[in-house]
Amino acid sequence: MNEGQRKMVTEMKNENSEGLHLFSTMEIIELMNREDKTVAAAVEKALPQIKAAIDAAVSRLENGGRLYYIGAGTSGRLGVLDASECPPTFGVPAELVNGIIAGGEMAVRIPVENAEDNCEEGRMIVKELLVKEDVLVGIASSGRTPYVLGAIEQANELGCQTIGFSCNLQTKLSKAADIMIEVPVGPEIITGSTRLKAGTAQKMVLNMISTAVMIKLGKVYGNLMVNVQATNEKLRKRSISIIQDITGADESLARQMNEKAKGNTRAAILMILYKLSYEQACKELTKHGNHFPKAMIALENQQ
Repeated sequence: MNEGQRKMVTEMKNENSEGLHLFSTMEIIELMNREDKTVAAAVEKALPQIKAAIDAAVSRLENGGRLYYIGAGTSGRLGVLDASECPPTFGVPAELVNGIIAGGEMAVRIPVENAEDNCEEGRMIVKELLVKEDVLVGIASSGRTPYVLGAIEQANELGCQTIGFSCNLQTKLSKAADIMIEVPVGPEIITGSTRLKAGTAQKMVLNMISTAVMIKLGKVYGNLMVNVQATNEKLRKRSISIIQDITGADESLARQMNEKAKGNTRAAILMILYKLSYEQACKELTKHGNHFPKAMIALENQQ
């Protein structure tokens, strides 16, 4: 049975939600809660595929590549969301992790429903933005969105690392991508409404990809976001708290060194622990590719 003959799980009717319009409010949300509980189990089965995708992405990004998500509708919006959260969380440049949605930025707020059918547009945006060192994650609940397929095909031709992510099995996307993540979450309670369980699965997996990649790139120490950029009062307080946690310094010293380090939390930590100037701390970070744990280990070994 080929894909054209196979019924997509995401388009099947959910027998648990037959007569949904007659459900009470409590019955609706209880059903949604029960269905959502199955999503984590479906994601768990895909962990080996997710690991392979993360390791491949880390390898590319360590060598100057960038990470791109591409999708249409909910899939595209979730990719844009995950990408946009990386700079404030991990202090990385905005161009390191990118989200592309069919229909352009306007489609984040206002649906551009026919944009997903344009294979050539997917190809064109990849040709315009990506280079062979980059990683492209094509997100499509159905696994057969033309815009995403075109993008993946073009990325393959460029020599990029391609990763597919769908909520169906053995799709066109599965055949097109180098690495495939398949998370079949089953029929939605509203038939075909993949903003529900499929969207939840996508958010979970994208969280895993971006978080694990950033940890492997040295943007986290212990479980602390040491690369946080103190751009507002909340983040300044968090930065000072992180400095105290790692160095054992009191609040006054942590605040003083954070100011000397111009809000660079990592530099402030190195300045306190190893009696470095700001310039020396920055030099050590640069020497180790801004991988904070590696810089810490190297300085510790010099003591």
